Amino acid sequence: MAIIQTTMGCGCFWCFEASFQKLNGVLDILPGYSGGDLLNPSYEQVCTGSTGHAEVLRIKFDDAIVSFADLLAVFFSIHNPTTLNRQGADIGSQYRSVIFYENPQQQSEAEQFIRKLEISKKWADPIVTEISPFTVFYPAELHHHNYYNQHPEQGYCQVVIQPKLDKLKQDHPMLLKL
Repeated sequence: MAIIQTTMGCGCFWCFEASFQKLNGVLDILPGYSGGDLLNPSYEQVCTGSTGHAEVLRIKFDDAIVSFADLLAVFFSIHNPTTLNRQGADIGSQYRSVIFYENPQQQSEAEQFIRKLEISKKWADPIVTEISPFTVFYPAELHHHNYYNQHPEQGYCQVVIQPKLDKLKQDHPMLLKL
């Protein structure tokens, strides 16, 4: 068993967190902010789009159960990596598609995965996912943690998050927890 971490963002961290919580081998998920210059940013500051930070998840996983490639497959299936600084109605650099790699192997795997996606023509437009080295992570405020599970009846959860979870079940059933 090797415990590995990665940090990724693909729009609202509530959506992303709800999907990755369902994956077997994902040991811990922490929503937060990364990629910017402001020290210890708040959600309100990040929402302005002026901090340079993206909403991200810090993901700890057991690569004997779920590989980094598996995480990439889910990552690229639950969001649109061709829209620059936007996911659905969420607009701004804080919602960008981004992978903050921890080591050269993660960088190489992410770059190769994107090349394969581009060759496959899965997306009509070019993939704009940023691949950058991990530098720092700031945890989000506690009320953002485990958001979907705490508010499944909320409109946003039903209209935006639930369809992503349905797609996850359809596209990646073998990666899901029993």
